[in-house]
Amino acid sequence: MSGPASASAPDTATSAPAAAQDAPESESLPTTDPIQDPLLPGGSSASGADSSGSAESGAAPVPAPDVRGWWHDEDMSLATTSAAMVGRDAELALLDDALRRAGAGESASVLVGGEAGIGKSRLTAEFRRRVAGEATVLTGWCLDYGSTPAPFGPLPAILRGVLDELGDRADEAAGPGRDALQLLLPERATGPVDRSAIRPEGLRETIANLLEAAAATRPVVVVIEDLHWADAATLAMLSFLLRALAGRPVLFLLTCRIDEVRRGGEVRTFFAEAERARLLDRVTLKRLDAIEVRDLVQRLRGTVDDAGLARLMERSEGVPFFIEELLCNVQGPMPDTLRDVLLARFDALGDDAKRIVRLASGSDDPISHDLLTTLAGFDGERLDDALREAMATGVLAVRGDSGYGFRHALLREAVHDDLLPGERARLHWAYADALEASGGSASALAFHWHQSHDSPRALAAAVTAMLQAKNSYAFSTSARFGELALELWDQVPDAQEVAGIGRIPLLAQFGSILRNGGDGERALTVVSLALQEIDPAEVEPAVHARLLRDKALYLQNLGRHGSVELLTEALAVIEGREGEERLRTTLLGYLAGRHLVGGQLEQAVSTADEAYRAAERIGFDGAMSVAANLRGCARVHLGQVAAGLDDFRLSWQHATDHDAQLRYRVNYADTLNMIGRFREAVEVAEAGVAHSRQLGVERATGSILSHNMVEPLIELGEIARAEEGTARDLTMRTLQVFRMYSTMSRIRTLVWRGGMDEATQLLREWRATAEAVADVERQVWYSLHDVEILIALGLGDPVRAAAGLRETIEDPGRRLALRGRILLEGGRVVADLRADGHAALAEETAEIVRTAWSSLPAELQHPHWAAVLTAVLDADGARLDAAIVVADGDDVPAVFRPLVRLERARVFVADGDRASAIDMAAEAAASAEALGHDRLRRRTAEFIEAAGLHRAGSRAAHAAEGVELTAREQQVLDLIAEGLSNRQIGERLFISGKTASVHVSAILRKLGVSSRTEAAVAQRAR
Repeated sequence: MSGPASASAPDTATSAPAAAQDAPESESLPTTDPIQDPLLPGGSSASGADSSGSAESGAAPVPAPDVRGWWHDEDMSLATTSAAMVGRDAELALLDDALRRAGAGESASVLVGGEAGIGKSRLTAEFRRRVAGEATVLTGWCLDYGSTPAPFGPLPAILRGVLDELGDRADEAAGPGRDALQLLLPERATGPVDRSAIRPEGLRETIANLLEAAAATRPVVVVIEDLHWADAATLAMLSFLLRALAGRPVLFLLTCRIDEVRRGGEVRTFFAEAERARLLDRVTLKRLDAIEVRDLVQRLRGTVDDAGLARLMERSEGVPFFIEELLCNVQGPMPDTLRDVLLARFDALGDDAKRIVRLASGSDDPISHDLLTTLAGFDGERLDDALREAMATGVLAVRGDSGYGFRHALLREAVHDDLLPGERARLHWAYADALEASGGSASALAFHWHQSHDSPRALAAAVTAMLQAKNSYAFSTSARFGELALELWDQVPDAQEVAGIGRIPLLAQFGSILRNGGDGERALTVVSLALQEIDPAEVEPAVHARLLRDKALYLQNLGRHGSVELLTEALAVIEGREGEERLRTTLLGYLAGRHLVGGQLEQAVSTADEAYRAAERIGFDGAMSVAANLRGCARVHLGQVAAGLDDFRLSWQHATDHDAQLRYRVNYADTLNMIGRFREAVEVAEAGVAHSRQLGVERATGSILSHNMVEPLIELGEIARAEEGTARDLTMRTLQVFRMYSTMSRIRTLVWRGGMDEATQLLREWRATAEAVADVERQVWYSLHDVEILIALGLGDPVRAAAGLRETIEDPGRRLALRGRILLEGGRVVADLRADGHAALAEETAEIVRTAWSSLPAELQHPHWAAVLTAVLDADGARLDAAIVVADGDDVPAVFRPLVRLERARVFVADGDRASAIDMAAEAAASAEALGHDRLRRRTAEFIEAAGLHRAGSRAAHAAEGVELTAREQQVLDLIAEGLSNRQIGERLFISGKTASVHVSAILRKLGVSSRTEAAVAQRAR
């Protein structure tokens, strides 16, 4: 199974791994099926979701580093704070080591976790101070907006820092997607920002480019504080950057209150995936022990008696923040709870200072001086005095150049919770009123109007915030505002007029947002609700049809039945309606795609043909390209290879825009891989990667095209490149079905390398999902059976592999072109059965495979595959000699290079020709070694040992003795032993392929060998 032939995607092709806009808003080229959408993230051809995008406007002021106290920002600092840390030497050493490893090109990012007040921010402040001279330090803070955090909270501060660091080099470093920075940094815009012209993946690419450019000069440390308040857009961006910049001298240092991260939440999921992918090391700050508490107290207040220390230890439980707070209140009654400790400081303030602090508690975002002045109702010296008092007692601190915030978030919460309900509502009303007058962000207005119980204004702001976040591609954050809007809808009498959108369009938008945010289940629930609420007799047919279409898309994203019926119903709804030709064309495209992935090939051809003709009548080139694409794929599966390739040529003729061209390359590469033209498949995909690079989305759309190279790369034996592609895609996907596709490829590479435990575990984890999807998408069924056979072979159980092969061959279900590749794998099964002494089962299996191969359509009986398969099944010496020649070509899976040599060596032994067997076994061993194929290496070694061919490779080894190679020739020989081609050797050594060829010829001549394989054997013996 390959990506383009198996995944469904969001509704318009934008790019990856960030984003998908949704077709319900415009009748764009249909991209639901793998064959249609190469551009969207997280899947082999597409992904349905992403939360990346940009903030609505502005950014949080950047707090100035404060290393005076025991803690900073999160961890409050008093006037009597310690100048040195206590009990954190080991953790600081870990951070120092992480920076060293990052500078050496290793993945070394760190999560500093612990409860509130434990000293996370104090640790990062100390680390920033220590490394300021050797690294560029960029810091951003996640902000708490309750249930609706603003998207990309920490990024603007980080971006401003890196832009300042790069100076005049910034624009060049940002690359072609530099305009995307306007989404987060409004000051860079020279006029209104045209969001539709900015690709979401361009924002990710640009940020990665900037950090990479800064790291070229000296290491970069990116500190993100309070990740427990991160929105989904920030998490998606961070997930991308951790992977995109792996191996670069960039250290991400994250702090989080782990105990406040809810189970099953987005932050917890982010941590689990990042740590499983070994992208994050966790440093957990523990509570101080009695010795450390004593040391801290002495630094803060001097000596303390044992009784007082014991009491302090009991109350504080070793939490540094509690210790400092309790010490500040030693003259008064000691509170029993943290709230009492926090409010004790607040209660000591004067009336004006209390008012200022209460006002500041209305938002976790630092409050500007101007806004505070407006809310306070007084200014001048009176305001200054109140602020000084609040800061002198450690309640507030200066944030940035013109703002104020709490020393600790818990203190803000305590003050805010201490307000009376009426006070709290009036406070948020004042905030909202002031922000509305000054053009504040819709996300902040929605939060404050909601908190002030002004439902109409909250509803209007929530809808606006939802759409703004969606336009910034922050889908999950947009969904939060969508939830708020629906919650408020029934509380507002004239909701449609107030919101500026009807309930059904709102539900449609919300469902689309949920789907693009990766929440397929809730998207399905929302669109089902919308369909329940409409009256088909009263609603516009096009609206009804689009809702049916959306539900079909959401079902297919979940790998469930029902899409075909819904799309058919949608077509019936608009049948004969004038003005809906474009919608009808896209629906036909979706339907053709569903027939294709379901294995209904004749119906796929006829429906795609109808879609093509319908698009042709209205001049819809993009839809014509996709329809030809679908028709070509279906025809190839039917065995009409020549006709299918003609359709692909037609598809390219009508691929008049970037999206259609990239789709063509992805889908054509997939088809080439399916018919054995592996090298061409890689080249076509590489052209797509180059195209994406020109558009400034190399790490986004380019990464998806790179993944679509994975399967032909595996077939070519270029396993390292394949592993690189699967490693990234497995962690970037959002919708479960897309991750499953990459998991299948990951299993194949694991089996290749001999990682059988992990491969078996992955299959166990994903089997239920794969089986459910396989019931809908026929090619997933083939993929599942293929990996089961490979795992059985990798585990040395050919009997089990034979049973799986027979089940696949005899299955009465619909047949796809993928059947030919599984039959070719049957040669390996038969060879292993013979080697393990299962002669009768081997012959029986061979006959089943022969019969199945002969039943394939003639155009799917690849002649070189047939030569290899027949030779292995028959174990015929002459045929194996011919098979060795064709197996070395790029159109036969590389795994058969050592296999046919090993089988030929077995025949030589059976014929009594041990000398030839020795040489052939040596070639088999060298080939398996060069490919890094674990099972074939072990199989060859077992054969050599069992047959007593201990002199295997002796001729090549003898030839290598005493041969003097130049330093360059030795480098080339090393790469020959790795299995690299002349072109690859040239790329690795920065020489031309022709020069590499000259070196190879010289090496073969000096060693006295006739082939690269013998040269590789000689290298192993040197």
